[in-house]
Amino acid sequence: MSTREVGFSRRGLVVAGIVLGTGALGHANRAAAQPALRRTGEPAPPVPAQAAAKEGLAQLPDTRLWYTDTGGSGAAVVFLHPATGSALTWGYQQPAFAAAGYRVITYSRRGHYNSDPVPNDKPGSGSQDLHELMGVLGVGKFHAVASAAGVSHALDYALSHPDRLMSLVLSSGTGGVRDADYIAMLVNVRSKGFDDMSPEFRELSPSYRALNPEGVAQWVELHHKAVTGNRLGQKPVNDISWAALQGLKVPTLLMTGDADLIWPPPLLRLFAKHIPASETVIVTEAGHAIYWEQPEVFNRAVLEFITRHSP
Repeated sequence: MSTREVGFSRRGLVVAGIVLGTGALGHANRAAAQPALRRTGEPAPPVPAQAAAKEGLAQLPDTRLWYTDTGGSGAAVVFLHPATGSALTWGYQQPAFAAAGYRVITYSRRGHYNSDPVPNDKPGSGSQDLHELMGVLGVGKFHAVASAAGVSHALDYALSHPDRLMSLVLSSGTGGVRDADYIAMLVNVRSKGFDDMSPEFRELSPSYRALNPEGVAQWVELHHKAVTGNRLGQKPVNDISWAALQGLKVPTLLMTGDADLIWPPPLLRLFAKHIPASETVIVTEAGHAIYWEQPEVFNRAVLEFITRHSP
């Protein structure tokens, strides 16, 4: 099936190289009306010029977090970066979501680009930091879009403050679930020595590394720039478990790449079983960093989802 073809499969609806859960079936026409996607096997384009945004260092009760904010009257979309990233990670997303009329907010968690490090004595919570940042920026309800390590913070926030979220997008993140069956699957996924491999090997797909060495170099540069201080030690406020997720009422989109070495499709499907009415997207020839490797696919899927859940 070509990347522009729309058809049915046993796993749901296939749209432009995306495998979607059947919950997205009624919205295929809207997705198809958007600009054409690159064909599989073409390298990603350069990062586009960024939309105008305010940059600042938000003073929270016990830390300072660096953020960017496009402002405006549109619904807020807050991006939660991977462990290998920072507020700078979202170069492909910021202008696209701003052009779609959203207020785009990116920020660096403690220990990442321009933000204060995690103190050893009082590490705090990433989800509480997010809550306090939203207070400083005057944001009420918002869409949370998280990738990789950002997913556990987003889930923790959703369990504490579901009333503040219009929707939740969880891409390629293990999520912090502590149930034994899930932990066993995570152990099976990571072979001995996996964590000693370079970040680009772990997180970028073989297809992307083969086709886009310039993009790999830029991703590695952003990773090196991202980690600026101690970033370890923050704990979730909630016990993130299957039982807790069963009660999650926030509209949720789960995404992963079929070449993700950290969170492959079987783990996504296990999550989908435990989050009521969640929708799923599996992106072909994508690794752990879908937002970077296949930004048009990522942006299209997320925009289509959050548009349905915006006021």
